[in-house]
Amino acid sequence: MTEPGGLVSAYVHDAELDAEATVRPKRLSEFIAQDRVRDQLDLLLQGAMRRGSPPDHILLSGPPGLGKTSLANIVAAELGAGIRVTSGPAIERSGDLAAILTSLAEGDVLFIDEIHRIAKPAEELLYSAMEDFRVDVVVGKGPGATAIPLDVEPFTLVGATTRSGLLTGPMRDRFGFVAHLDFYAPGELELLLQRSARILGVRITEEGAREVAGRSRGTPRIANRLLRRVRDFAEVRADGIVTLEIARAALKVYDVDALGLDRLDRAVLTALVEAFRGGPVGLSTLAVAVGEQPDTVEEVCEPFLVRAGLLARTPRGRVATEAAWRHLGHTPPTGTFGANPISAPDLFTAGEDERP
Repeated sequence: MTEPGGLVSAYVHDAELDAEATVRPKRLSEFIAQDRVRDQLDLLLQGAMRRGSPPDHILLSGPPGLGKTSLANIVAAELGAGIRVTSGPAIERSGDLAAILTSLAEGDVLFIDEIHRIAKPAEELLYSAMEDFRVDVVVGKGPGATAIPLDVEPFTLVGATTRSGLLTGPMRDRFGFVAHLDFYAPGELELLLQRSARILGVRITEEGAREVAGRSRGTPRIANRLLRRVRDFAEVRADGIVTLEIARAALKVYDVDALGLDRLDRAVLTALVEAFRGGPVGLSTLAVAVGEQPDTVEEVCEPFLVRAGLLARTPRGRVATEAAWRHLGHTPPTGTFGANPISAPDLFTAGEDERP
């Protein structure tokens, strides 16, 4: 619910829960997996509450969909505080950030998603707010400009980033607790799916949950999305129960194969194997071959394909591995990457025009 001043309450009324069931965990005890991070975060919050002071600022890093936003809301819920949510790209000027900071109440949580994309002037303003709970607002321009100091109520900043390497050193150093979220194991995703199914009122068997979990790329967000689509299939074309057979049939309709690859993933691998004989091929050429933008191929497809061992990134371009050939039903030729290693000169010779 939204409270006066634009803050979002850490607690939700029963009526709102009835109106829109959410699968997001509300408490740390409900958060599945990430045991190390969860234990560390519990110690941090418990210690702060015993001292009666806000906890240190928290930085959460990791790939999209692993629960960074959920953990930020859990921090506010555990502290019994309000939470203000914004994102790095939305803060274009230092004045925007100053307005947010001065509106916070004591003990509130400020969550900034994609914090590595915050504008430089706003980032520099954030330094003093994080350390001294004070901001200096500059009024006027040129020699007549005046800095007006404004006090900020003690708060906890929770920053989330998918690219921690882009954070500046001064920003990273101001976080008292830094945690990295890892991909989920299939068994952990199975537990998460069973919990989500209970909340959404979906009847699912253990085998059905295991099948969906195995195709979810180790990501809770994808697992919950697939669960909703499988639920639709089960309700429309079956008896409403998600069994192993129903899960497989539904995921076939939605073009999600046994490894979790979707249409675009397979298009990239197919182009590499069939059109370019396994590569190497530059990113821009590969993107044209599949009819997508280079950024889409690089940021959406490649992370999972590389992690699954189906694609390798070399200085000369993208290369299909032996596993990719076999996954598409082809016999890998001699010298395929991952079967017989490519020679060092071939691997490390950069192309002239293509983006690797």
